Amino acid sequence: DDGVMAQTVESIKHVKAAGVPLVVALNKIDKPEATDSNITRILGQLAEHGLNPTEWGGSTEIIRTSATKGTGIQELLDTIDYTAELQELKADFGGKAVGTVLEAQMEEGRGPVARLLVQQGRLRKGDFVVIGRAYGRVRDIVSDRGQRVEEALPSTPVAISGLDTLPDSGDRLYVVGSLKEAEAAAAERKRSERERELAAPRVTLD
Repeated sequence: DDGVMAQTVESIKHVKAAGVPLVVALNKIDKPEATDSNITRILGQLAEHGLNPTEWGGSTEIIRTSATKGTGIQELLDTIDYTAELQELKADFGGKAVGTVLEAQMEEGRGPVARLLVQQGRLRKGDFVVIGRAYGRVRDIVSDRGQRVEEALPSTPVAISGLDTLPDSGDRLYVVGSLKEAEAAAAERKRSERERELAAPRVTLD
């Protein structure tokens, strides 16, 4: 019912820059504010940002959902599946894993924990990984249901431990051949970050 906010516009820009397909979930349609006129207003706002709804003859799928009631969730999943099929978006289920960090935090008893999405290959317990400036050996893999698993395949969100430090959101995970290789890659990332910081113009009080 809030319509297109600043962060929505930011997300649209990221999607356009990445050149990836987009599906819009119009959530909270169970609320009294989700009137036809309000929905039409929001569709208009999306159209202003180049997301022309299919119901208006455009190419953007806009699915009305309610997370609390479960309305439209199956339709949303079907639309994502159909879009992936149409675009022939396929992941490699073999080989070394590649993924992206969603968030990372310190956890008692586990140390630095990275929550990430596996996008290619197979991530296994015991793998040597480098994630931005962090590196280590995967000590355990916990699924989004809180269960310990031995491996994770593409499109699987998991939390892993065994890292030496916290990575940043958006950092890429790569599986490498040895701990030495992982350490060297992480050190290189730290070095390039330090050089970038030193090269950045200093801001004075004036």
